[in-house]
Amino acid sequence: MSEKLNFYVRRLGIPLVVIALIVAMEGCIFGPSSQGIQIRTWYDLDNIRNDMGSDYILMNDLDSTTDGYDELAGPTSITIIGDNEGTGWHPIIGPGGDPPFTGTFNGQGYEIRDIFIDLPDVGYVGLFSIIGEEGHVLNVGVVNAVIHATAYVGGLAGGNAGTVSNSYSTGSVVGDYMVGGVAGVNSGTLSDSHSTSDVTSGTGAGGLAGQNFGTISISYSTGSVTGNNYTGGLVGYNEGTVSDSFWDTETSGQATSAGGTGKTTSEMQHITTYLEAGWNIIGVTNRGTPDQSYTWNIVNEQTYPFLSWES
Repeated sequence: MSEKLNFYVRRLGIPLVVIALIVAMEGCIFGPSSQGIQIRTWYDLDNIRNDMGSDYILMNDLDSTTDGYDELAGPTSITIIGDNEGTGWHPIIGPGGDPPFTGTFNGQGYEIRDIFIDLPDVGYVGLFSIIGEEGHVLNVGVVNAVIHATAYVGGLAGGNAGTVSNSYSTGSVVGDYMVGGVAGVNSGTLSDSHSTSDVTSGTGAGGLAGQNFGTISISYSTGSVTGNNYTGGLVGYNEGTVSDSFWDTETSGQATSAGGTGKTTSEMQHITTYLEAGWNIIGVTNRGTPDQSYTWNIVNEQTYPFLSWES
């Protein structure tokens, strides 16, 4: 087991040429992995834990109306590691707590909504427990999540030692130690991502990541951040590298961060902030007409940046 993992434990009538063009465009937008095991229900998502090294593609949004929600991800569900109703989703990790996720999960621009987790005595908690060094999670939104655990808690992952990109989170993430909107602790690569999640932690609270030992770039957070020690608008505690990333000093309630650059709401909604940082971003008239040839879009002086595939 690598040093990083040791630290953790452990998307009919159409001409073929058009079809080819669509496939090529999707490859540009959603990255290299367009093949894999299809995820359509919460049952499918839950089955990832039985094969943590394969590639997966999300085929539709998952929410409280999708098959399997009440049994697996809602406030009345019972997790494998819980013994009472109301514990909610069991973070994705292999049988017996090992191994971490080492495959590719491509959300293809869909969202996973309404996840509920209440595991106050459990660490490394999120949609995924731990993303391993070879793991890659991309092009997915974790939306309206309500998560409560003890340590290393994030909307997308409790711990990331691999790669998280082109993703975002919203909702509420609460814990005692190292809590972040996207990842509780990052020792891998976290890029082109954002969070509006409200974050609360006793020690190590960050709008994007509670703790960073890896690389964070071209990302931002706007959610409120509350904590006692090592609390920051973007990152709570940092021993890694943070570049070209921002947090909203007004909405977060935090004037400082262990990494990133603080901006006012007005500055965060102005394209100049991101152009000067080298982001692949363009201004559009409204969110309903995105320019998908760019990674990021913004309605200048009206919205925060959003990924070009976001609904």
